[in-house]
Amino acid sequence: MKGAEALAAAISAGTDRQYTVPGFPITELGLLTRAEMVINEKTALEYALGDSLAGRRAAVIIKNVGVNACADPLVQATVQGIRGGVLLVVGDDPAAKGSQTAQDSRYYGELAEIPVIEPDEVTCFSGVEAALAASETFSRVAILRLTPRLLDAEVTGVPAPRTRGSGRLADPGWTMHGRVTAATEIYRTMFAWSDASLLNRWNGEPLGAGPAPGESRLVTVNPVPARAAPFHEIKEFGRSFVRDHRAILPPDPQGRPESRRDRGFSRTFCSACPYRPLLDILKERDMFLICDAGCSVFGLNPPYDLGVASYGMGSSIAVAARSTHVALIGDYALLHSGINALIDVYEKGLPLLCIVMKNQCAAMTGGQQVSDPIPYIRWADPVICPADDERSLREVIHEPDAPQTVVVEAECPEGAHHETVEYRDL
Repeated sequence: MKGAEALAAAISAGTDRQYTVPGFPITELGLLTRAEMVINEKTALEYALGDSLAGRRAAVIIKNVGVNACADPLVQATVQGIRGGVLLVVGDDPAAKGSQTAQDSRYYGELAEIPVIEPDEVTCFSGVEAALAASETFSRVAILRLTPRLLDAEVTGVPAPRTRGSGRLADPGWTMHGRVTAATEIYRTMFAWSDASLLNRWNGEPLGAGPAPGESRLVTVNPVPARAAPFHEIKEFGRSFVRDHRAILPPDPQGRPESRRDRGFSRTFCSACPYRPLLDILKERDMFLICDAGCSVFGLNPPYDLGVASYGMGSSIAVAARSTHVALIGDYALLHSGINALIDVYEKGLPLLCIVMKNQCAAMTGGQQVSDPIPYIRWADPVICPADDERSLREVIHEPDAPQTVVVEAECPEGAHHETVEYRDL
């Protein structure tokens, strides 16, 4: 059996949904899994994160340079957490035979502090399931790194049974600093997982990473196991990632994550924020949201507590389309990197209520002026509603059965600041 065929079978069996953006060397893998084509890699990963929030496992099949496009939600997911396993299947091209670069995706494992598994000819099936299990165990995306050598090789192995695991979202009571602390502490435990993994085989020199030849084989390539440190000869396809990272130690113990209670306060919208009536309606109707970067992220906080998760700039639209079906996003975030997802959602007719807070400023970063989003999204036939028109808001804010965009217009009060509210036990 060819490597691509075995991996496609393992991915199809181990995940509930598959997405792809084609490119060498993973185009065939996307076809074999019948993966859904997506407008770009960032949107594909955001769809997968939405599936994860709904308890489904999802795979995103892309080439190496595509990881650059989805870097923001990839890193954010480590801190915010996931539920169902999310597998980022990355086709690296070390010889640049079909790519404009020989980028090595294993470095994203270090950057995002996520598990990276690189199967060899006997671990295609077990490696896919191990990566998904690691994603759920450590509550973050896992990378499956593939190269043409493995995709084209003759492989062995039998299907691995699907495990029953679940990740978890960051504690909503933690501050952002607390979430980072907790995520780093989890990463510290990943070093022991990698060192103990039965996917690796230790039979003396040389050490081969993934399908690279060697008496010993290393499959859990991030974090690099401590047992790899003594090896003198290391063979790998791509850069010298394993050789350069084999002596890296786990982070120091992090201690207890900071909570809002520890800090003594939480933050919310400005006291005179014109969007409070909108949030009150959403709260009244128990409409849970995916929040974006910017002021919309306050939907996660008291007194609203409506946000399920937030995965970075422009991410709420695609995540919500596969989970809560309600996205709250600012005009800047929409134009910055959310508009591609909106195009994909409309083309596929996915049920989504996209609420755009149009204040024409980047309120979180100093109030800089931003472009009017309406000319950019006229094709979506948006409903435009003043923030103080409560009657109209009540008419347009409802559970969606198709894509709908509501632009809520207002001006931020001059000199206003986000409100700091003293923490109180409920």
